[in-house]
Amino acid sequence: MLWGEVVRVALGALRANTLRSVLTMLGIVIGVGAVIAMDGIGRGAQVAIKDRITALGTTLLTVTPGQLRGVGGVAAEADRARLTMDDAAALDEQAALLAAVQPEMSRPLQLQFQARNTSTQVVGTTANFLDVRKYELAAGRMFTAQEDAAKQRVAVLGPAVLDNLGLDAPEAIVGEAIRIRGLQFTVIGVLRSKGQASPFQNPDDQVLIPLGTARFRVLGTDRVRSISVLARSEAEIPEAMAEIEKILRRAHRLPREREDDFTIRNQADFLTTFAETSKVFGSLLAGIAAVSLLVGGIGIMNIMLVSVTERTREIGVRKALGATRRNILLQFLIEAVVLCLLGGAVGIAVGSGGALLLSRLFQWNTAISSQSVLLAFAFSAGVGVLFGVWPARRAARLDPITALRYE
Repeated sequence: MLWGEVVRVALGALRANTLRSVLTMLGIVIGVGAVIAMDGIGRGAQVAIKDRITALGTTLLTVTPGQLRGVGGVAAEADRARLTMDDAAALDEQAALLAAVQPEMSRPLQLQFQARNTSTQVVGTTANFLDVRKYELAAGRMFTAQEDAAKQRVAVLGPAVLDNLGLDAPEAIVGEAIRIRGLQFTVIGVLRSKGQASPFQNPDDQVLIPLGTARFRVLGTDRVRSISVLARSEAEIPEAMAEIEKILRRAHRLPREREDDFTIRNQADFLTTFAETSKVFGSLLAGIAAVSLLVGGIGIMNIMLVSVTERTREIGVRKALGATRRNILLQFLIEAVVLCLLGGAVGIAVGSGGALLLSRLFQWNTAISSQSVLLAFAFSAGVGVLFGVWPARRAARLDPITALRYE
């Protein structure tokens, strides 16, 4: 039996049982589709987060409070290490290697505009926020250091806040009054969109108010969430980090044997953490793919075993007419591989379409990788070979005399 005839007979057998073939492929379609969709969403989020971290600037350093550990675990919130406005002032006054210091405090609060309201992150910060964090304005202006010192009630809105309030143009709200925690603020500017970095975090959904206003009129605390600082150059980052550590340890009066009660991170640290998280996420996807394709492969193997039993007499006739064990083995193996490859192709289409649909419906970043598509297709072929060998060998080993007697 020639190769062409083997392939033709295998495809003819699949066409003769179209419905069963389609149902058999569903396991592969669902498994590959889910993996492609999740991989697309995951890669899109990774690219967006990496771009956002890079866009913050290579000389940006972030100081955050550390976590104290008491007896039996992490200490309560009130007993945790803290950063205060005094720490920010110490860095601003004593550090010689820093180009800018930008402390901030924040809390999710309700914002009201006319008859509409939304919940957003209210961030108290300094006038140099745009320079340090690399934001731009879409309309209006940023508040000044004088307005911060005078505790003026002015606000700069993120673009997502406008969307939540049902406004289209940034200029429509500049100069208007809003209320935060019952206090009236005047909107003086709107930030340009940074883009949503992930489905769980949106840097556009925030309201900036002067730090002095937040400290004394809105939040009522001197504790800051973080202190962002700019080193003068990339080459001076290690010296700048050492200087920050020295100043804060002295400000916190930490003895030499005590560890730091704060954390200093640069962009390289964020990218390293991001890479580690991506690796774990990739391992999770690989596990899901393995389980999904395993289930689909078992389904294909079961159907092929049933097919061998149903076609026992047909196998006997072909052997009697001169078909060899190799011909029969190849026929059933081709059937299994074709089912898996078709299922993989349909799964790739379904997964890519699902990722694009989620991107349009929820504004998530998606990125379909050609590498993941080729890998999924190769896995599909591998599953076909792996789970098609046993049924194919069983068919090839049938005795022609016994097979001809089978009813």
